[in-house]
Amino acid sequence: MTTILVTGSNGLLGQKIVYKLLQRSDVNLVAASKGENRLREKNGYTYINLDISKLEDVRLAVEKFQPHVIINTAAMTNVDECETKREECWAANVTAVENFVDAIGNSAIHFIHLSTDFVFDGEAGPYKEEDKPKPLSYYALSKYESEKVLQKSNISWAILRTIIVYGIVDNMSRSNVVLWAKGALEKGQPINVVDDQFRSPTLAEDLADACISAGDKRAKGIYHVSGKDIMSILELVYRVADFWKLDKSIVKPIKSDTLNQAAKRPPRTGFILDKAYRELDYKPHSFEQGLKILDEQLKKV
Repeated sequence: MTTILVTGSNGLLGQKIVYKLLQRSDVNLVAASKGENRLREKNGYTYINLDISKLEDVRLAVEKFQPHVIINTAAMTNVDECETKREECWAANVTAVENFVDAIGNSAIHFIHLSTDFVFDGEAGPYKEEDKPKPLSYYALSKYESEKVLQKSNISWAILRTIIVYGIVDNMSRSNVVLWAKGALEKGQPINVVDDQFRSPTLAEDLADACISAGDKRAKGIYHVSGKDIMSILELVYRVADFWKLDKSIVKPIKSDTLNQAAKRPPRTGFILDKAYRELDYKPHSFEQGLKILDEQLKKV
């Protein structure tokens, strides 16, 4: 049996990983998040309330469960909030990773960490793994620093960078750009959408498969894992509208600099996925296929 500890299990990616691992008979699963367990399914795994920014708590969890693999999906990801709540951001995104490195020590535990396309400045996307990061925001800096913590460590690690993750969680407790656009358009609410930022939206299930594969294969190093279609946020919203046959005329294209956001965003990211295809057997869905999966799930909610 392989014991796998998943942090951030209440989040979108965390939930998808938990549900996929629950289907396997060869895995002893420990799910960890801050506060109470928000997953609908409470059986078949152990849940622990864990604050990963506290070293003692991380040490105790690692000592108690002796995981073979840790998949760290927990992070502070609200980009503008990270700009203003810097201590909180650093604790969640950097200190937490230092804590795991400390707790893992000389053991053979394989640590899988999630990072972001925002480590790049967006001047030359799509990016390959070897391209040099140049973070524009405090959130991006914290994720880049967390990568460096692992690169300097002696533990066994993989970093999976990803881009705009979408999907649905239990009790619809979290939103994302796809659900936001769908919801607003269904209500007939006019929305402003940027046309000068380009991304590759990633289906949460695809990213979960890549995380699990990285654990199974004990893959090491940095991997770029995202959707394969690069599009502007405006095009993303138009494609959501087309898929659900909603009115696009209430979408108003705007430029990023009119939003006065606290944090700077990279204009064009997107990833070259060849390494993930080759080493993780990564098989991402197209954006429309992802929307179809989402649509099927929404019918069951």
